[in-house]
Amino acid sequence: MQFRRVRRDDGFVYEVREWDCWVAREGWEPFGPSPYSVDYQVARDDEHRRHTDCALPLQPLSFRDFMLFEQHNVDAARGLLRRFHPRISRVASAYEKTTRRVFPMLRPHRLFYRQPMYYMSNHVTFLPSGAPVAFPNYSSALDWELELGFALSRPLRDATSEEALAAIGGFMVLNDFSARDVQREEMSSGFGPQKAKHFANSLSETIVTPEEVVPRIDEITGSVSVNGSLVSEVSAAGMQWSIGEMLAHASRSETLLPGEVFATGTLPGGSGMEVGRWLEPGDQLTLVLDGIGRIEHTVVAAPVIEAVPS
Repeated sequence: MQFRRVRRDDGFVYEVREWDCWVAREGWEPFGPSPYSVDYQVARDDEHRRHTDCALPLQPLSFRDFMLFEQHNVDAARGLLRRFHPRISRVASAYEKTTRRVFPMLRPHRLFYRQPMYYMSNHVTFLPSGAPVAFPNYSSALDWELELGFALSRPLRDATSEEALAAIGGFMVLNDFSARDVQREEMSSGFGPQKAKHFANSLSETIVTPEEVVPRIDEITGSVSVNGSLVSEVSAAGMQWSIGEMLAHASRSETLLPGEVFATGTLPGGSGMEVGRWLEPGDQLTLVLDGIGRIEHTVVAAPVIEAVPS
């Protein structure tokens, strides 16, 4: 079942798609009662509504972004070296051609193979589809990352994989914008991504219930287009950890609450750094996961910051 959250004069209501129509489901809260006041949610939506009629599918309570795909990590690392470290890139390429093995520094950290890995991102900078996205004023390397996201409908703590799956309220398309030119140094600091990630994320308007996603999770496909031209096709096949395993891990000795958002990390081929297509002001970006939803953005230049007279 596909559903969406729409604005009304008195707040929000969820609508369910029935054939070609959207039907309001009064009083339904698929992600539990929101801890945010209606006034707060309306104020955030007013900010977005200046640019788009789409509403966020929920006001996230938090955002944990995992890394489940080894192939994305390897290909993204290759792309990073090509742009920012061309000398090392040539060494890595020669090594791989000679040995027919992945250059060691391109592989994920060894912890990736022992447990699901994630970082806490910024849950208050989510944008709906249709909102313009500006370059951060400290970056010239803006990138997209196409991911499968989901949100909880009930609390979890020390859950099994099966219990974790049963607590998911719906799946959506998630885009994790990244400033690649500042990301590498931040990651090497030991504190994880900071300004490289926290300036913007986005979610599709539509959400799909778990029974339509979980049974075919490895068969999910999608695409990325820029200015109407296809630049990448993606697949969710090849996860190192299952959705249930990653969510169960997050719940170890920690209570997870309805409305918290999680993501799989970038699907292989789902970032510009992997395919060599970097965003520029004026680009029209479209991200799609088939049968789940889509996200569209216009990319704009960083806002000019006026100097303050001394």
